[in-house]
Amino acid sequence: MCFVISLSYGRHMAHVTITQATYRAAIIGTGFMGRVHSHAIAVAGGTVAGIVGSSPEKAREAADSLRAEAVYEDAAALIDAADVVHVCVPNHLHAPIALAAIAAGKHVVCEKPLATDAATARAMTEAADAAGVVAAVPFVYRFHPMVREARARVAAGQIGRLTLAHGSYLQDWLLRPGDDNWRVDADKGGALRAFGDIGSHWCDLLEFVTGDRITAVNAQLATANRRRSGREVTTEDIVTLQFATRGGMIGSTVVSQVSAGRKNRLLLEVSGTEATLAFDQEQPETLWVGGRESNAVLMRDPESLSPDAARLATVPGGHAQGYQDCFNAFVADTRAAVAGETPDGLPVFADGLRAARIAEAVAASARRRDWTEVDR
Repeated sequence: MCFVISLSYGRHMAHVTITQATYRAAIIGTGFMGRVHSHAIAVAGGTVAGIVGSSPEKAREAADSLRAEAVYEDAAALIDAADVVHVCVPNHLHAPIALAAIAAGKHVVCEKPLATDAATARAMTEAADAAGVVAAVPFVYRFHPMVREARARVAAGQIGRLTLAHGSYLQDWLLRPGDDNWRVDADKGGALRAFGDIGSHWCDLLEFVTGDRITAVNAQLATANRRRSGREVTTEDIVTLQFATRGGMIGSTVVSQVSAGRKNRLLLEVSGTEATLAFDQEQPETLWVGGRESNAVLMRDPESLSPDAARLATVPGGHAQGYQDCFNAFVADTRAAVAGETPDGLPVFADGLRAARIAEAVAASARRRDWTEVDR
């Protein structure tokens, strides 16, 4: 059951759907991502029934900033008290918590990568399907309005037959040997770090925008800092990736967490026989449209966008939207799915499994120093 509120500003009329379904969320993990999730839950009209942290002290310290009604020491008890479980812990803990929530009949939002290996990701996906619960994974860059506009234009045939895709995902937060995080350790973050953490976002965005699938990869991995905080590092800082797709595209991308000055630069450019589209996550209000005769920079204006893009444009043109807005929209669509709706483009565990299969092909290709097929 839902009702629609119409909000008018200037010439534009926004329609906000309010879904009548409880969304009492458990947040397990109280770091940065836990705060992002809690804000999105509040915007979607949900409540944070409780939180569990790495220690009771950390959970109590985070309770106010996460809008938590209660602090739990036992994750199982918190799962029982919630409708939806948000899993925001280190990667190696995703599977046991998500599987426990699914076994309890709860809906799940699990951070990516879904698991540290494809076999576990598959078990999680199959368990969610068998239980009939909503199981979502936050590939939230899908929720930029200009990404949806690019997707709509590709689907409408406006750029012609797809021929080439390329881009990058560049950060610098692990540039120096003294920069450290649990993700660096393979036993916590998984064998692939840069690709699993951010390269998975790039590949998901490519497949989401184009509707095409990567079928084969040729990858190189490099570790710029062999030691961090006095210990040896085995996970990669840099990935270069060539790929081919089922539909006949070829392309490449560069993934790095050691590119000085690049904070969160996700760039995707897709070319077809008629036009090229380029989206830069650090400039999310625009979409570059390239043509043989002329180029244009399309601004995010709800009145001129495709319906799905306009749905996600929550403020008038000229009022910037960003990362948190994407997360808010993701959780809102997750709540709609919990209520029985089928929001277009919601990333689910099958998409997390897809990312895990691409990651395993990347690792195998780098190890063999040759092209590797992606497991379908």
